[in-house]
Amino acid sequence: MMKPRNSIAKTIFQKFKNVSNPRKPPFSASSILESVPREKVDCLVIGAGIVGIAVAKELSVNHGRQVLVVDSAPIFGTGTSSRNSEVIHAGIYYPTNSLKRRVFQRQSEDELKCLVTSACLHCASKASFCVRGKELLYKYCKDHEIPHKQIGKLIVAAGLSEVPRLSTLMTRGIQNGVVGLRMMEGYEATTLEPELQCVKALWSPSSGIVDSHSLMLSLVGEAESHGTTFSYNTAVIGGHIEGNQIQIHVSGSNAIANWNGSSELDSELILIPKLIVNSAGLSAPAIAKRMKGLPDGIIPASHYARGCYFTLSNTKCPFKHLIYPIPEVGGLGVHVTLDLNGQVKFGPDVEWIKGINDISSFLNMFDYSVREDRANQFYPAIRKYYPGLKDGSLEPGYAGIRPKLSGPGEGPTDFVVQGEDVHGICGLVNLFGIESPGLTSSMAIAEHVAAKLLK
Repeated sequence: MMKPRNSIAKTIFQKFKNVSNPRKPPFSASSILESVPREKVDCLVIGAGIVGIAVAKELSVNHGRQVLVVDSAPIFGTGTSSRNSEVIHAGIYYPTNSLKRRVFQRQSEDELKCLVTSACLHCASKASFCVRGKELLYKYCKDHEIPHKQIGKLIVAAGLSEVPRLSTLMTRGIQNGVVGLRMMEGYEATTLEPELQCVKALWSPSSGIVDSHSLMLSLVGEAESHGTTFSYNTAVIGGHIEGNQIQIHVSGSNAIANWNGSSELDSELILIPKLIVNSAGLSAPAIAKRMKGLPDGIIPASHYARGCYFTLSNTKCPFKHLIYPIPEVGGLGVHVTLDLNGQVKFGPDVEWIKGINDISSFLNMFDYSVREDRANQFYPAIRKYYPGLKDGSLEPGYAGIRPKLSGPGEGPTDFVVQGEDVHGICGLVNLFGIESPGLTSSMAIAEHVAAKLLK
């Protein structure tokens, strides 16, 4: 039996010593790879964000699978999952897609490249995931006493020119199966929210807020109680295909933090899973590109959008409900959200960022600072619907990064849930572009991924 030669290998070997035995690979490989210890695992989930945790819980609790979750961070949920508005979305914004768009057959390399750069991406409907996910999320929060509140949302038209777009949102929401939507005149909206200014508003009673950390903590605990193992400070740095089976290269996060960007990254352990879900969020495309044997044309380009939030200081909370403007390019606009303590947050805005290398995405080394001068852009945006906002009342809050599949000036894209029918690798599902409403959709995505892997 091969002995683990380093800390990360020892950690995972110890956790899985009763599952399988490490062995030398029975295939031809380079001398470097031959010296790397290997371990068989049942299910591997890359990424301990809300979606990865939900997938792990679904596979372990509902399907009895033994799951290993690896994440480069020292704890779960440190990326997009903890840097968002914590809103439970109703499912209004997203185009109604036929479920048949979830599946198309394998194509030639040239056809795949065309598909990835067109609207015909292997998509899964944000609308259907959001509506189903909302139902599952409210039920889970109620059953497990997760702090949440169904406070409702007003999407507002600040001027007459925005009313047609508001009507389009209502039509789309009804088509998506969102119940209870109602168009209000401006005076009706101000009855609900006296500080609000608008000409019309769309009322969404099923929208709400949730304590995302408590939610993730509960899902982690449930998964662990059914045999799931979480290995933190463990970075996936690539993989390769052997005999139609993918093998994943991992390393300790500390070991790759000082990578020079040009030399080969050294694997400390190779995992050989039966099933694998790449739910690495911001780094999912970069990881997929380092899986040698996957067709390059199936991996979409990565775009990153930073969104800043500001909090309201020295002012009594002016709102009781979520307040959203008409959506903008790249996001839903600078909106009002409340946390469960009643604190008001405004955001996020959209700032496209470039120059992100693989290590930055692997280790979540993004710039999450919020510059005070960005408030200069927030004041006029907020005053379109909240004219009573006082100068100097905004304070920097926090920032998050959204994993986008479309860049500046490009149209919105759907979630991409990519399985064997696209890349040809049995037991692998890639999740790309899981931004908003990823939190709301997480349990529905987990259901779908499990069904895709275990069909």
